[in-house]
Amino acid sequence: MGGPDRPSLVPISRRGLLAGLAATVAAPRLVAAGGPAESVHPFDGPWLTTAGIGPGDSCGAVTVDPGFAAQGVAPAPARLHGIVASLDGRWAVAVGRRPGRIALVIDRRSGAVATSFTPGEGRVFSGHGRYSADGRHFLTNEIERPDGTGRPVMGRGVVAVREAGGGFAIVAEWPSGGDGPHDLIHGGTNLIIANGGIEPNTPEARDAEATGSTITLLDPASGAVKGSAALPADLASLSLRHLAVRRDGAAVVAAQDLLKDGEARPLLFAVGRDGALSAFDAPDGAWRALRGYVGSVAFDPSGAFVACASPRGGQVSVWTAQGRHLGAIPLADGCGLAPGLEDGTFLATSGYGEVALIKAAPEGVGIIARRTGGPRYDNHVMRVTQG
Repeated sequence: MGGPDRPSLVPISRRGLLAGLAATVAAPRLVAAGGPAESVHPFDGPWLTTAGIGPGDSCGAVTVDPGFAAQGVAPAPARLHGIVASLDGRWAVAVGRRPGRIALVIDRRSGAVATSFTPGEGRVFSGHGRYSADGRHFLTNEIERPDGTGRPVMGRGVVAVREAGGGFAIVAEWPSGGDGPHDLIHGGTNLIIANGGIEPNTPEARDAEATGSTITLLDPASGAVKGSAALPADLASLSLRHLAVRRDGAAVVAAQDLLKDGEARPLLFAVGRDGALSAFDAPDGAWRALRGYVGSVAFDPSGAFVACASPRGGQVSVWTAQGRHLGAIPLADGCGLAPGLEDGTFLATSGYGEVALIKAAPEGVGIIARRTGGPRYDNHVMRVTQG
């Protein structure tokens, strides 16, 4: 395992911003797991994520503690993607990455996998799920695969409503309002669905120039459509993928580009209360640096800043919530992104086992602490509570 690195800062004038905040931490300890039913460690860190663990292709769900060490490990039979905690903090649910065929329910008191569930008949998971606002149900975006192949191409979207206290059985199904749904999140009085349409880097994407991606707003109680929106024609190559929301219901969505033509297209948008999309601002060079791919997006705990991570671009880029670009920090293969424990901070993880604590302020952005030598962190990380 690697040792601690010294903090590195983007060369922006902000000595006062970061004075006294720089810190390093010792190399992490990863607790090995003996089997999926074994109690390995309380799954009680402030962040939950998924990762490749041990040799080969083994993977599982992981907690990250306040010192940025990977602690609990819940082994999984397949690669996982998004992970969320129940409102009471007792459970965590990790959904298989698209096209996923399993989701795990983890007992956070013991770190053991309590149960698992699968998609509806003829469908696959998209990699994401959310608890309902009252915690009684768990909602999963699912994609129809009538041919049974599970190929990673677009298909009609379904939101499966599951009884969280009843073995996660499906009790209702709602159309997602589009093809290829990916992420979903509660924003104000709406359930927001990012229908990605044609996914970049799939067989269908080979000769396509438009994804057919949309945002759909559903009534979270009935599934009725309350609004929808699509990007303008000059941005039709973008697939809307990942969502983040702050306490007042304001939401953002990040995109991935179907085309590889070197054009500077915005990849981060504010989602209006009616679903309308407004692009964030950044210099062309900043958009190009993301290489057409944003893998995660998050608000900081205060809601004043938004960050997006690009594993292809090897960086995390940060804006004010009003859409002004502040700068970016380098993070090789960095994708996982979540609010930190303090206002203005983000926790970012990488596929090379690095955890970085990022600090944002109106003057700029920088890394104030980092830890190396962890597991191969996957796409997403979640802050369990946000104060």
